[in-house]
Amino acid sequence: MPVVEFLSYLNDAESNVCLRVNQLSRNRSVRQFFAVISKLGDGGFWVLMAMAMLTIHGPQAWPHVLQMGITAAFGVTLYKLLKNRLVRERPYVNHFGIQCATAPMDRYSFPSGHTLHAVSFSTMLLMLEPSLAVIAIPFACLVATSRVILGLHYPSDVIVGAVIGFVLASASFTLF
Repeated sequence: MPVVEFLSYLNDAESNVCLRVNQLSRNRSVRQFFAVISKLGDGGFWVLMAMAMLTIHGPQAWPHVLQMGITAAFGVTLYKLLKNRLVRERPYVNHFGIQCATAPMDRYSFPSGHTLHAVSFSTMLLMLEPSLAVIAIPFACLVATSRVILGLHYPSDVIVGAVIGFVLASASFTLF
C-alpha cells in the first residue's frame, strides 16, 4: 500500500479519536492552556532550556547548545521535506466537527514538527543536563498532546514526529 493511501486510511481510522480529543478544546481554559503550550513549543521553551544550560555550565555549554541547534535545523529540514511530499491535510480540514483551536504554522500535518522537536530536545537534555529533563520531558508530552487537542494533528502525526525526534537526537549523539 503506497504511503499516501496508508495516510488516507489513517485519516479515517483516527477521526473518532481526533474528534473526542478535540472536544476538550471547547473548554476555554483547556484551549487557552494548550494554545500557550503549543506556542511555547514553537521554540521559546527550548531557547529557555538552552539559556538554562548556559547559566548552569557557562561557556562550556556552548558546544552542546550548538549541537542542539544543528539537530533542530536537520529536524526542520526533514519534517518540511516529509510534509511537502506526503501532503496530509490537518484533521480540522479533513473532518467536519474538528475545530482548529489555534493557527497552524504550515499547511500539512504529517509528521508533527512540534513533537519532533519536543522529543529531540528533551532527549538531548536528558543526556546533557538531566536536571532540566525533569521539566523538558513533561513539557514535551504536553506539546504532543496539545497538537491533537487543538485539532492540528492526528495521533499518528505525533507518534511519527516523536520517533523522528528521538532518532535525530540519538544520531546527534552518535555523530558528535
